[in-house]
Amino acid sequence: MTPEEVDAYLAEERMCRVATTNDQGPHLTALWFVWHEQAVWLYSITGSQRWVDLSRDPRVAVLMDSGHDYFELRGIEITGTAEVVGEVPRVGAPCPELEEPERLFARKYFDADQLPYDERHAWLRITPGKIASWSFHKMLEQG
Repeated sequence: MTPEEVDAYLAEERMCRVATTNDQGPHLTALWFVWHEQAVWLYSITGSQRWVDLSRDPRVAVLMDSGHDYFELRGIEITGTAEVVGEVPRVGAPCPELEEPERLFARKYFDADQLPYDERHAWLRITPGKIASWSFHKMLEQG
């Protein structure tokens, strides 16, 4: 996919799979996300295994994919590092860096202008080290 196609795809997709690692091996979970300023933003439960894993080792892989039939298959794999942004847990203290990710997340998943805080979640920003993408419908275009 072109960079513009990557941005458009990540803006519309609703689910991602997040892979972390720990002493027992890999750990994989599905989450909602937003794509903002070339980063994946995750609103994660702070008591989750994912949170514990990333606090010990910030390396992460994130996968977004879709399609049913072969030539509909497309997706993006992002490998990079996670970092906490803002307060833990998030209770709504002013944080300019979170204003846009929270607005995007609230609109995408709650059809609202403000994110409801539950004092169980906090923000993780995944900064890509590598982005790999595929779109099998392009095989049809190439003949």
